[in-house]
Amino acid sequence: MSKRNKIIYWIATVWLALGMTSTAIVQLLKTKEEVEKTSAGLGYPIYFLTIIGTWKILGVIAVLIPKFPLLKEWAYAGFFFLMSGAIISHLTVGNEAKELFGPTLLLILTILSWYFRPVDRKIVLKITNKQNA
Repeated sequence: MSKRNKIIYWIATVWLALGMTSTAIVQLLKTKEEVEKTSAGLGYPIYFLTIIGTWKILGVIAVLIPKFPLLKEWAYAGFFFLMSGAIISHLTVGNEAKELFGPTLLLILTILSWYFRPVDRKIVLKITNKQNA
């Protein structure tokens, strides 16, 4: 892995972890603003905040710990679906463009972190040639 790719990976991953953790804490604390935005603004039940907040915390742990490449794939997929779902939800209810900034940034950081992750954090498939076996 080149030094440039390693730097891109760690910057994207640290910012992704900070963003997911901070939004998870707000969701788990069920702050007044977050409850209003989720319930009245987007039409989701309040218990949805607990589910999403918990998934984010678990996903951050999975992405940051060494090894467990399959678990990391699931975490990245979860982040992708959460953030793309957030973007679609905001667009569907007609929210202002400023509401799209957070989830769009986290979606981009998810993609960058996933793409630039080191080989030891990837699932490597070994394909055997049956003709040579």
